[in-house]
Amino acid sequence: MSRTRTAIFAALALVAGATGTVMTTAPANAAATAIPCTVDYKVQNQWDSGFTAAVTITNNAAAKSSWSLKWSYAGNQKVTSYWNSKISQSGTAVTAANETYNGGLATGASVSFGFNGSYSGTNAAPTTFTLDGVTCNVDDGTGTGGGGTGGGGTGTRVDNPYTGAKVYVNPEWSAKAAAETGGSRVSNQPTGVWLDRIAAINGVNGGMGLRAHLDAALAQKGTGEEVVQLVIYDLPGRDCAALASNGELGPTEIDKYKTQFIDPIAAILGDAKYASLRIVTTVEIDSLPNLVTNTGSRATATANCDTMLANGNYVKGVGYALAKLGAIPNVYNYLDAGHHGWLGWDDNFAPSATLFKQAATSEGATVDDVAGFITNTANYSALKENNFTINDTVNGTSVRQSKWVDWNRYVDELSFAQAFRNQLVSVGFNSGIGMLIDTSRNGWGGTARPAGPGATTSVDTYVDGGRYDRRIHVGNWCNQSGAGLGERPQANPATGIDAYVWMKPPGESDGSSTAIANDEGKGFDQMCDPTYTGNARNGNSMSGALPNAPLSGHWFSAQFQQLMQNAYPPLS
Repeated sequence: MSRTRTAIFAALALVAGATGTVMTTAPANAAATAIPCTVDYKVQNQWDSGFTAAVTITNNAAAKSSWSLKWSYAGNQKVTSYWNSKISQSGTAVTAANETYNGGLATGASVSFGFNGSYSGTNAAPTTFTLDGVTCNVDDGTGTGGGGTGGGGTGTRVDNPYTGAKVYVNPEWSAKAAAETGGSRVSNQPTGVWLDRIAAINGVNGGMGLRAHLDAALAQKGTGEEVVQLVIYDLPGRDCAALASNGELGPTEIDKYKTQFIDPIAAILGDAKYASLRIVTTVEIDSLPNLVTNTGSRATATANCDTMLANGNYVKGVGYALAKLGAIPNVYNYLDAGHHGWLGWDDNFAPSATLFKQAATSEGATVDDVAGFITNTANYSALKENNFTINDTVNGTSVRQSKWVDWNRYVDELSFAQAFRNQLVSVGFNSGIGMLIDTSRNGWGGTARPAGPGATTSVDTYVDGGRYDRRIHVGNWCNQSGAGLGERPQANPATGIDAYVWMKPPGESDGSSTAIANDEGKGFDQMCDPTYTGNARNGNSMSGALPNAPLSGHWFSAQFQQLMQNAYPPLS
């Protein structure tokens, strides 16, 4: 009935990044050892005149609020660019100091950074490192300066890839966030990397491509486990019910999707260099749910969605992506499952699971290629509504009859994700599948957050007065006014839930408020216009969108500031 929304990830200029964030269920405190610090120095890639190196420092001494690592080269190596630290060089002597966001280094904690360098002759690795003047023992696992892949990874699938793993912090997003006033409070959070067009594989407008992100993830990884989150998003006829994220491929270009988008991605992810990473893919958001809710005789149907249902290219494309990516042992595919305000109604819930099974067993794919599903991607649905339940009644009238709930069986994402997981298993998906919930913009904190249930004057006053989700209508999806950052990314937060994630990078626009000419294939969608009075998908309500928004995927400072202001849990 109503739909989720996405934004396009726009690659930004290559700048300093942040360390991976560990997603665990409890803090890990490493005991101090007799070795005050260890340094893992690896040359990850080397060619005739240059190389890429990754360095991981582990502090076994007292906690630090800042750090400085020094070493000297035996040859003529020169650092040419760097990330996740500030590097200076005088002759052969090199100093790497922390950035503002990664100076804290607790006892037992690690920090990673990377750099590119030039050389001639031999590229011998340094043999001595000092951390704040104290000599460290080099511990690189496979030999100092070797061409290792970061070490520590098993390369075999686990039940939940997020358990006990750091998660990649995109240095491009991190730099944008850190540049905002107060942004350093969240700039070290992991977010999804969006592959939204063929050109994004190699990088757009000088930004990082897929290999660059994976190399940076290896630099952040150190000797532990690291998750990299990718959004695979370029189906033919993409996003058939909206304009703001229409894609580059026409409805019939399924072969181009396979050979020029999925195949190159699979080739990179299958490189043995990246075998130690746990690569999580969010597969084609907004696609399959549209075939359930926006086709046929429904009031929400569109001609574009009818076309995609008829030609089968959403199903074929998703199946092909699952099969190709699922064949790589360290890739974990999570298929998009809309959100509760889209698929939570009786006539959408079961048919969606059946359609997902069809896609997951097409084009050579099997259910074994699906690690789980993700809900609420780039959307705003509240994680948990505590002030009312679907079973409540007011003066004999069910909450389901309120205008907000509108006969849906679910009032929040957590209850929907857990129930939908059971439905998916019932139609043939593996019982071990897990769910992800995107909590990047569903916190709904700030002064407008209700402290308790609404008045019992009517079922509408009860629901509207108590609901955290302050949107005008659950079908509103574009740059929503009043939204806040939600739960921080974390592993195993609830039964059946593999992780809360920030798959949508906070601060990236959902779509422009007015038409903006562009070469990115992005149209103007009225749902992003704050003056728009709505359509059947949002009950002919106002759009609730913020004004002055840029193209989808472009940085939207006003939105980012609002998300921080209204964060729940609040930012400290």
